[in-house]
Amino acid sequence: MLGEYRIVGRRAADIAADVERAVGAGELEPGQLLPPMRELAEELGVNPNTVAAAYRTLRERGVIETAGRRGSRVRPKPATTGREQLRVEAPEGVRDLGEGNPDPALLPSLAGAFAAAARESDRNPVQYGQEAVEPELARLARAQLDADGVPAGDVVVTSGSLDAIERVLMAHLRPGDTVAVEDPGWGSVIDLLPALGLRTAAVGVDDEGPLPGDVRRTLAAGARALIVTDRAQNPTGAAVTAARAGALRAVLGEYPRTLLVEDDHGHRIVDLPLHPLAGVTRHWAFVRSVAKAYGPDLRLAVLTGDPLTTDRVHGRQRLGPGWVSRLLQKAVVQLWTSGAVDAGAVAAAYGARRDLLIDALRARGVEARGRSGMNVWIPVPDETAAVARLLQRGWAVAPGARFRMDSPPGVRITVSTLRPEDAGPLADAVAAAVDPAPARRYG
Repeated sequence: MLGEYRIVGRRAADIAADVERAVGAGELEPGQLLPPMRELAEELGVNPNTVAAAYRTLRERGVIETAGRRGSRVRPKPATTGREQLRVEAPEGVRDLGEGNPDPALLPSLAGAFAAAARESDRNPVQYGQEAVEPELARLARAQLDADGVPAGDVVVTSGSLDAIERVLMAHLRPGDTVAVEDPGWGSVIDLLPALGLRTAAVGVDDEGPLPGDVRRTLAAGARALIVTDRAQNPTGAAVTAARAGALRAVLGEYPRTLLVEDDHGHRIVDLPLHPLAGVTRHWAFVRSVAKAYGPDLRLAVLTGDPLTTDRVHGRQRLGPGWVSRLLQKAVVQLWTSGAVDAGAVAAAYGARRDLLIDALRARGVEARGRSGMNVWIPVPDETAAVARLLQRGWAVAPGARFRMDSPPGVRITVSTLRPEDAGPLADAVAAAVDPAPARRYG
């Protein structure tokens, strides 16, 4: 059952620690069956309740999983970087349209904002025990949320969207719980869930957002949480419409105990209105990052939610990093108040580049999706072949496997740095990549 390894320990904590150490060291491998509780208790000379408590601790920590009479097994290795490895390196001379980065030319200069923030910090240095959130940041963020119809709630600052999502999930869920996620969807979230010991349930996505029927199916099957991207969905560019928001709110109203997490990472790069879902369920969180509009290295997001959620997230944060640098928060305030980003101009620029490529593809008989944001999703019959053919023609794109669970194959093209003169040649290359027959050129 365990090969040559023998579990040791007299207390529940010692037994659990021994198993966890052995898993971490590779002495116990994923999928290995653990001894039945009574058998291990007899071998160790302890009460079966002690072993039961140890196994319960291991389950809660995501080390093992129990499947009824089939017993307890070591969980599969967490997928911490699997999808990130599914990237195409762009050799010299190849245009890289696969990384998902914003256009550097549309990002603001940070020097002035950080200089002003540093001067203010010099005058009033932040000390231990002070508030974790810069008051002016909270005020500005809350005003923006109010204007967009997001329900009232305290503001918490986290180190980016993914940090916020992880903290919200851990505030409410336990290993083994199921989370409904968009498919195709953000690969980092899809990887994060098993790393936290959580299970995933795929929800289909069209141009208007998650499909209500899929959401109802996953919630009826026991999913405890739902993660929704409001706008600029990665990788498809979907944006939740008013009609879709109404349908999703109706479904969530049937399952008020669902933990709802909304990610509005497209804030200030999308000109479509926000249609939030927050407030229908008992527990909810709404997250906004500054990365896409102001730069990926600004690891900052604002989070609001129901009182219990924000209190738990803030409390756990206080026990870990304490707070996100107030200097960074002050710099973001400077960027917001100085009008460093013309949100309308940025959204228009990305929109024009998306539309140009989608129109060029349509003229060549190629289906493509991209309603908002900086990405275009193209269904393909064979991802590996499509990526390889595009690479041969001088274009590096992201394979859909980085973003998919059960949905059909596709590739993601980031249009943030696409020039008008690129649309035709790129569309020609895509048409050739998805069709085994030679593609004709269009003037």
